[in-house]
Amino acid sequence: MSWKSHISAAAQWLGIERNQTSHGEKLISALGAAVGMAVTIFFSIWVLKQAQLGLTGSVLIISSLGASAVLLFAVPHGALSQPWPVIGGHMISAFIGVCCQQWLPEGFMTAGIAVGLAVGAMYYLRCIHPPGGASALTAVIGGSEISEMGYQFLLYPLLLNVAVMLAIALSFNFLFPWRRYPAHFNTRQISVKQSLMPTSDYVLTTEDFNAAIHELDSFVDITEEGLTELLEKARQHAQLNIRHPENIERGRFYSNGNIGSLWGVRQVIDDAERCQQGRDLIIYKTVAGQNLYQTGYCDRESFRQWARFEVIETQGLWVKADHQS
Repeated sequence: MSWKSHISAAAQWLGIERNQTSHGEKLISALGAAVGMAVTIFFSIWVLKQAQLGLTGSVLIISSLGASAVLLFAVPHGALSQPWPVIGGHMISAFIGVCCQQWLPEGFMTAGIAVGLAVGAMYYLRCIHPPGGASALTAVIGGSEISEMGYQFLLYPLLLNVAVMLAIALSFNFLFPWRRYPAHFNTRQISVKQSLMPTSDYVLTTEDFNAAIHELDSFVDITEEGLTELLEKARQHAQLNIRHPENIERGRFYSNGNIGSLWGVRQVIDDAERCQQGRDLIIYKTVAGQNLYQTGYCDRESFRQWARFEVIETQGLWVKADHQS
């Protein structure tokens, strides 16, 4: 093997990614983190001093906010950077940390238990935010001044710090249309064009995903191996695709199988055969995707042609009913 091959293998083993984000985007992220952290520190210190709470500099700002700044300004559209993970991750983890500090004996096991419980709680409450683990740890080993604050630590400085940082992230990222935060506001206008070839004549490849990531010009928190595995899993599920279910039954859910803004899930809520002079009509409600919460009706055959397969909701995700695993 050549020295270049050894370097490439070492980089892959170490997890060094080929980041395709532009220099401009990197500079914006760095500037945002600097502004966000500086303003959060300044505003938090000013508010707490105005309140005359008698707190010293060591507890006016929580160090875990530095890690949150990385996510909010470098990966603003990442799942770990959204408002609920930021708020819930910090507050729930810190609450667990304070409880452990108050009720468990002092020692290294208490710190480990606090962080472990925080991770589990963030998982189940759908608010995983890595800096939250640091907040739990701070509540346990942050020193006597933090320990004496007890549950007051959750309100200030923590909640104050988090609220200010989120407000700055929302304001700063709003200045750049492609960085709108939260991710829900970052809706891109995607033109859907008719393909020049039948869908059976081409497949998505890793190179296609890499090109799409490059076009997004935003840090995507997934490795090349993870992307390849995701693509392969998607292909396997596509091969199990059931086209146009034969039976459309009341109370069940059906998806049109599209991607992005064209995707939709409808629930059949009733039939209206007697209301339309014998026509076999069904009444449906859109429960996910395009035209959310709207109701409508159509004849059964038209609905069957719209529906690509039956789906069920599992842990907040819509999956094909015939292969839930």
